[in-house]
Amino acid sequence: MKPGSVAVVGAAETTEMGKLPHVSNIMLHADAALNAMEDAGLKPSDIDGVATAREVPTEIAHYLGIEPRWVDGTSVGGCSFMVHVRHAVAALEAGLANNILITHGESGRSQVGMTPRAIGPGMLEGQFQLPYGVMNPPTMFTIPVLRYLKTYNIPIEKLANVAVVQREYAAMHPRAYMRDPITVDDVLNARMIAYPFTLLMCCLVTDGGGALILSRADRAKDMKQKPVYVMGVGEGAETTMISQMKDFTSSQAFRISGAEAFRTSGIKHSDVDHLMIYDAFAHLPLYGLEDLGFCNRGEAADFIWERNTAPGGKLPLNTNGGGLSYMHSGMYGMYALQESVRQMRGVSPAQVDGAEISFCHGVGGMFAASGSVVFSNVAP
Repeated sequence: MKPGSVAVVGAAETTEMGKLPHVSNIMLHADAALNAMEDAGLKPSDIDGVATAREVPTEIAHYLGIEPRWVDGTSVGGCSFMVHVRHAVAALEAGLANNILITHGESGRSQVGMTPRAIGPGMLEGQFQLPYGVMNPPTMFTIPVLRYLKTYNIPIEKLANVAVVQREYAAMHPRAYMRDPITVDDVLNARMIAYPFTLLMCCLVTDGGGALILSRADRAKDMKQKPVYVMGVGEGAETTMISQMKDFTSSQAFRISGAEAFRTSGIKHSDVDHLMIYDAFAHLPLYGLEDLGFCNRGEAADFIWERNTAPGGKLPLNTNGGGLSYMHSGMYGMYALQESVRQMRGVSPAQVDGAEISFCHGVGGMFAASGSVVFSNVAP
């Protein structure tokens, strides 16, 4: 890709977020999409590309009255939307579409019209993990996190601290689901879910969605919003079975995706002003900081403990509060992308002064997939 050849011209979340038993899954997609079109100053007839995950993009297109000539139904978990951005960049550069809509909608809490999700007996997880009790995210992620904590001799207090620091950012966001301050003791004394995860180390379960619209940069200059340029992209994969990771203390998918995003953007770590790392559980920012190269192996917990990622720190991280405190309807990646765009537009409630480059990184499944996007508000 050519850095900056494509820009985000529309970005919005659903009108409501949180507990929404009166809104169906597909309505969340539509609401976010219409809000993003309003943000961009575009109509459904202007959209000729559609991407979404879990749902079928052709169904979303029909529901919105869009007649696309490009669709992408890549669904690899919560980072699917980062991967969609990468695929949309390629499509726009190739002239396969002019304005591409990426939607997310998920009735994760209320389960209104949700597409069923299950591990079947014929799947790899169904054959080789489910019989041993490894059956949901908390019981899956315990496997690598316990090895990580033991290998690097990290006390549980420093894992809990990840949630504490991110809650400080959530307190600044009027739309964050959880905003009350918490302490390390609060996190450790919360209800145990699956050791070492207490409730406050686990993501929220909410209803909501979001959407992005991407266009070529030469077209974006004439649109309603100041463009947010896509400077670099990456994607990677490892295994759908957490038990088969090559190294429990590091994600191969993270390393591949992150390295590709740095390569295609041409930036250095020191250029990054703002960082979003998918945080379905409290350990994921630790893996992200290390596998992306911002910290050495085993040093991320201390990096956060020393408030380098906190408000006023040198590397602001998860400034919306993340999946732990802002929103997590099941596939969090869209909300991370939205905060990166807000930061690059200069409109985040937790705005980083002078931020010009945001790195947005996601995970899909239990380290099964990853997507990374580098944004900038400065034209190349």
